[in-house]
Amino acid sequence: MTVHEPCHNGTVILCAMEIFDDVSGSSSALPVLTVSELNRMARRALESQLPLLWVEGEVSNFTRAASGHWYFSLKDAQAQVRCVMFRGRNQFADFTPANGDHVEIRALPSLYEARGEFQLGAEAIRRAGAGRLYEAFLRLKAKLEAEGLFDPANKRTLPRFPRLIGIVTSPQAAALHDVLTALARRMPGLPVILYPTPVQGAGAGAQIAATIRLAGARAECDVLLVCRGGGSLEDLWAFNDEAVARAIAASPMPVVSGVGHETDFTLADFAADLRAPTPTAAAELASPARQELLQQLGHLARQLQHHLARKQHGEMQRLDYLARRLVHPADQLRRQRNELRQLAQRLQHASWTRLAREQLRVSGLNQRLATPGHAIQREQQRLGALVLRARLAVESSFRQHRLGLDRFSSSLAHLNPEGVLARGYSIVQLENGNVVQHAAMLSAEDKLDIRFHRGKARARVESTSED
Repeated sequence: MTVHEPCHNGTVILCAMEIFDDVSGSSSALPVLTVSELNRMARRALESQLPLLWVEGEVSNFTRAASGHWYFSLKDAQAQVRCVMFRGRNQFADFTPANGDHVEIRALPSLYEARGEFQLGAEAIRRAGAGRLYEAFLRLKAKLEAEGLFDPANKRTLPRFPRLIGIVTSPQAAALHDVLTALARRMPGLPVILYPTPVQGAGAGAQIAATIRLAGARAECDVLLVCRGGGSLEDLWAFNDEAVARAIAASPMPVVSGVGHETDFTLADFAADLRAPTPTAAAELASPARQELLQQLGHLARQLQHHLARKQHGEMQRLDYLARRLVHPADQLRRQRNELRQLAQRLQHASWTRLAREQLRVSGLNQRLATPGHAIQREQQRLGALVLRARLAVESSFRQHRLGLDRFSSSLAHLNPEGVLARGYSIVQLENGNVVQHAAMLSAEDKLDIRFHRGKARARVESTSED
């Protein structure tokens, strides 16, 4: 059986003689097939001959059905093909495509039996270029791995009780809120320092690497968290930058990478001393759990109390034993007199020392109280400087907001559809309100609403033709 190329409308044409030869083994007695049987045979032939493959093209005629399934077409300059992505598959997509998007889909060629139309059943979808990015990711990963940058022997253990945690992320990122929430839950009193940096966009990789190096040079924290929320491969690409991986590997303090979701992997994950599946998990790995420590402390306190009780019983028995070995009272009195004399000397020396120290402290306080006017004058000057800075900041912010408002007003005027209608264009709509984009949407006797710059008109279609 031979399957020929699909025609322009997507319907597959089969060689009937070859099908019948396959079924009967002879062309002398050709069986009569129903349309359903023919389409079923064609579908099976397509699915058995064409494997699961990647197809690239531009999305058009995209429709989301009430069932949740996606129906659209992929096209290029010469051809187009119908596609369907069922709800069980599209719920795992990172984005919802729109008309005009350039995408790549992993699909199985098939035939929609009910209408005899050739179509692609999409299993996965990604923005065009993601495959090339993944190949570049694998090449760079292999290069750095060959250099030993990801060697597990070089990984450092995290401090069990860090005194300060550093965070490298964007101040506007949701990941920062997740990390701070997790740290507040696990160890509320743990200090945190933020090293702000963009985590997406052009040049973000170089800025992330520079921020990591800055954190290492300042040496303020015991462990460094490099984190960002989930996204597509393009969104996370800054963390696949070679400079970022090298900066993490060269960091003087341990680094925990919490980039993306559990299924996302970047070069930052491989270069870090520890990889966390999410930013929240990174915070949990880097900080001790206060509740667990309290439970351990309670357990140790109970053990200590039990040990002290046993010790006390032993000492009581020892005391009873020693009581039977008491020395003569005169010897005991003599020894106590000597101890009392030594204690009196130590007390006298301590009193003199304490008195001299307090005299020095009082003298210093008197000197500080002698000139309160200078302190008041210094604070007044500082207050004046702060008032001036506040006034300048308010004026600068007001100017910036006014310029932004002017730009938005200008953009809104350019995008006003009434301006297009004023130049002689019109909007044609069906009775159901859908905008007519091409003649194929119309049939003879259809009623139309035509909107002009001023007023509307009602029309009826006499005939249609495609340009």
